[in-house]
Amino acid sequence: MLHKIGALAYMLWGALHMLAASEAARRAFDVDAGDIQGRLLQNAWSLAIFALVATVVAVTMNWRNSNAGYWINLVTISAADLGFIVFILVPGYLPPWPGALGPVLWIVGAIFSTLAQIRSRTHALPRQV
Repeated sequence: MLHKIGALAYMLWGALHMLAASEAARRAFDVDAGDIQGRLLQNAWSLAIFALVATVVAVTMNWRNSNAGYWINLVTISAADLGFIVFILVPGYLPPWPGALGPVLWIVGAIFSTLAQIRSRTHALPRQV
């Protein structure tokens, strides 16, 4: 059950970030065409890819407590959210709430999927008499 809670948190993270990518692309079109608009669109694209990977891995791998899926989403989502925290939240470009919703989902997913991995390894060990 722990891994399914982690997977659900990662799925919600992915859905939230698909919306964020869509909003970022919409805002990019408000900027004059040029290199800045191109960079904003590239960032929206990258965020959408992070969201897609997180969602697909959550549905296909984390839901089954896959060790590979655990590491893929832990590394991918951590990389995405650490940049968001450092470059957006800390400088105050977004308010703490709802800005912290993504990091909260990341932490919940990481905690529950980690607990599930630990529990599965503990139960896989042979018992000594």
